[in-house]
Amino acid sequence: MTVVKSTLSDSARQVVGEALQSTLVDLLGLSLIGKQAHWNIVGPRFRSIHLQLDEVVTTARSYADTVAERSAALGVPPDGRPETVAATAAPQGPKEGWVQDTEAVGVIVEALEAAVGRLRERIGATEKADPVTQDLLIGLTAELEKHRWMFQAENWPRT
Repeated sequence: MTVVKSTLSDSARQVVGEALQSTLVDLLGLSLIGKQAHWNIVGPRFRSIHLQLDEVVTTARSYADTVAERSAALGVPPDGRPETVAATAAPQGPKEGWVQDTEAVGVIVEALEAAVGRLRERIGATEKADPVTQDLLIGLTAELEKHRWMFQAENWPRT
């Protein structure tokens, strides 16, 4: 088996690898939260929020692939196995069963806010280790903050 050689030093690769792996898990978790809410949402704003949740899922899945491929390109095998996501994902999803539209919005706002907070820490951690990865994380953060803003506006002034 050929091992992918990194263009980074060992110490930089470790910092970047940890940032990318934890981001991958966050994104996979976020996509699952979004889909769970998407399938079970009920209420007067069902359709608009149902469709808006799919936008978050699309962003999370697209960036998950980009993050995983960046990790692989740097010689760090990404781990998106279900058991890894279940054991290490931080965001909490909606309750089991039907989810009221306002509750779904609150859950996704919290999940996005938590993911953005952790991304901002990783942006700082990767600044010197790998500006290319930092740039990827900055772009992702901007996208998730946009989704958070749009969902937060759905429940104004409650959230």
